[in-house]
Parts: sequence; C-alpha cells; structure tokens
Amino acid sequence: MIQVINIPAFADNYIWLITNEERKFGVIVDPGDAEPVLAELAQRQIEPLALLITHHHRDHVGGIAKLLEVYPHLMVYGPAHETIPHRTHPLQDGDTVELAELKASFQVLDVSGHTAGHIAYYGEESLFCGDTIFGCGCGRVFDGSLDQLHAALQRLAKLPASTLVYCAHEYTIDNIGFAKWVEPDNQDLDLRLEECWQLREAGRATVPFSLGNEFITNPFLRTHIPEVIAKAEKVAGRELQTQAEIFATLRIWKDTEYD
Repeated sequence: MIQVINIPAFADNYIWLITNEERKFGVIVDPGDAEPVLAELAQRQIEPLALLITHHHRDHVGGIAKLLEVYPHLMVYGPAHETIPHRTHPLQDGDTVELAELKASFQVLDVSGHTAGHIAYYGEESLFCGDTIFGCGCGRVFDGSLDQLHAALQRLAKLPASTLVYCAHEYTIDNIGFAKWVEPDNQDLDLRLEECWQLREAGRATVPFSLGNEFITNPFLRTHIPEVIAKAEKVAGRELQTQAEIFATLRIWKDTEYD
C-alpha cells in the first residue's frame, strides 16, 4: 500500500510525495519548488527515486533542476509530447511506470486539455492528475482544447468511484462557489462546503477526495444532469446538443464571469 504525503508550495499548490509503509524510498509528483521537497525528504529521511511530471507549467516543473543537483540519480518521467526539463522517460497513453522499491505501479493516461500533452498517473486506487480535475472543478484550457478537456474528464469519470484524487491545487472551496451557481439546490454541495471549511479551519487540505464525491458535486462531470443542462442552456441562450457543448459553456462561463 502506498502512502502519500502532502507538501504545500507557493500560495495553493500541492506537491505529492509517494512512499509506502517503510517510508525508506519515495517518488515526487510535480515538484514546482524544490525547497519544501528537500526539507520534507531530509526531515523524514526518505530517499527519492524519481519525479512524476504531469505537464509543463512552471509551478509543476520549476524544482526539477535543483532536485537533480542534490539527487543526480533521479529518473524524470513526463509527457512525451511536452517539453519537460531533464526528462529521462517520455511517457504516453497506455505506458506503465513501475516503482519496484515501493511495490507500486501506475498507468499513464492521456488527459490533454489543460495543456496539449497533459498526462495523469493512475494506480494503487489513486489518481495523480495535475491540473485536469480539481475538487468541484477542472483546469482552464491553455494550449489544449475544450473538447480535449471534456474527453479527459469523461475518461476519468469511468474510473472507480473509490479512487482517491490527488490534484495539484487547493481550489475546492472556491470551486464550490461556482458549482452553486450551476446547481443552487444541490444539497451535496452544501454538505461538501461545510466539510471543506472544517478541514481548512483545522489546517488540513481538502485534497485528496474521492472521485465518487465529484460525481455528485462537480458540474463538469455532471453535464448529463437535467439541472446542469438547463443552466448551461440558459447561459448559452440556446439549446445545446451535446455534453461537450454543455461542458464548454460552463467552462467559458466560469472563465469569463466567475474567476
């Protein structure tokens, strides 16, 4: 069984340190900043084996060079179709990352959309998804496309509801605000907001969360729900024919009116 340690960085980023019960070795996901990672490794006396990178944005790759100065043996896994500094293992959809020292493995999923070559790592009942899906939300589209991001979310929605989602930002409470615009009568959102405030007031993260919780609260995974469809059509001012159109309407609405 893996164990995952949360390393906060910048204003709202999370870097993930994957280890196991022995806590002798570890793998780092999306080290945007090396300093907090180095401090955590030293404090816990964990030997890092590799870096798992989801996409090319600076707040996910900015710490790679410094970590390699201290640990030059590190393997750097990252998307094959993006420019990742010091990458040693280019990955694409369907590849597998074997972590023998942790007795764990992860399947690589193409989840392009936020960026054109974004990947996620799925295994051990866990999903490390970078900026593709957040608590009650999803990433903006930068050099990918809305259609790609919708397809990525639909793919993630096919994973088991028990999957723990490790995204890269603490956005849940803010995202719930937008989700309430979409579904003001969704009582699951009210319950989740209360739970999230309790976590934050206790100094804890709202991440990870179960994928099942997203199915009942994340509007970007609920484009088949009549209330969500009705709201999207009201915003668009016309009938929408596909879930992809509904998704795009919600994402653009959030970009232009809420954020």
